[in-house]
Amino acid sequence: MVNPVQVHVIGASGRSGAALCRSLLADDVSPVPIVRSRDRWEASGIHATARLADIADAAALGAALADATHVVSCAHARHAGAVIAAAPAQAVLILLGSTRKFTRWPDEHGNDVIAGERVFLSSGRNGVMLHPTMIYGAQGEDNVQRLAALLRWLPVIPLPDGGRALVQPIHQDDVTRAIRAALIQTWDGPRSLVIAGPVPLPYVKFTRAVAAAAGLHDRPVIAVPAGLLTGAAGLLRRVPGLPRVHPDEIRRLLEDKAFDVEPMRQILGIEPIPLQEGLARTFASKQRV
Repeated sequence: MVNPVQVHVIGASGRSGAALCRSLLADDVSPVPIVRSRDRWEASGIHATARLADIADAAALGAALADATHVVSCAHARHAGAVIAAAPAQAVLILLGSTRKFTRWPDEHGNDVIAGERVFLSSGRNGVMLHPTMIYGAQGEDNVQRLAALLRWLPVIPLPDGGRALVQPIHQDDVTRAIRAALIQTWDGPRSLVIAGPVPLPYVKFTRAVAAAAGLHDRPVIAVPAGLLTGAAGLLRRVPGLPRVHPDEIRRLLEDKAFDVEPMRQILGIEPIPLQEGLARTFASKQRV
């Protein structure tokens, strides 16, 4: 299997889209970035000529994809139908979803992922929808970096249920590697696949690993009722300079987010980066900026 000659990337100015374009260019594969804002694309510093198209504009998206053989959509999975309708019939489709679809507390984001996946799986198109867990390590990401910023301010670490729920974050480099691997697979119809870090771990261990990677000293962890944390998050939003925490994020810290990555290994041939290595890359990159 060989790399495609070119890859059309919808949402190329976003974090995952930009990371993919940089990876493709490094291997002399031509990305065809499809973006809504030329100014934002030019600000990325990526040297590839973008095509302008809003994903909601069927005619413009169709024109941008007219010569596509491989399409990667880093837009929200809710747009799966628009991508399918606009892409040439024989184009391989790689779409990004989210493991939010598994949440015990359905919300608009998760429901839209489920709906987009349903459209894709019923389309008969060749390709895969990849469902990443929480992504960290991208340029400008606000998961690990926001947590580190909050930890710098907190004298203790308050976590619902003491942070016992499991998480399995995936580094941006692994998301990019998974997309690249999916591009060279032979897909017979549509598939759906979870991509995640190598092993789940309690959120409290994840938090301590982030603190250590950010150069912060260890501090006590205290178990706090989720309702109390939700109220405190509302108050902290009024304090200038502090990272914002949404109440839904606190509630989701009470559910396990652990997944079997053996299908990822077997189908894509990807061995995900251990958390410690991923965090080292993340904070080393921040120091270079």
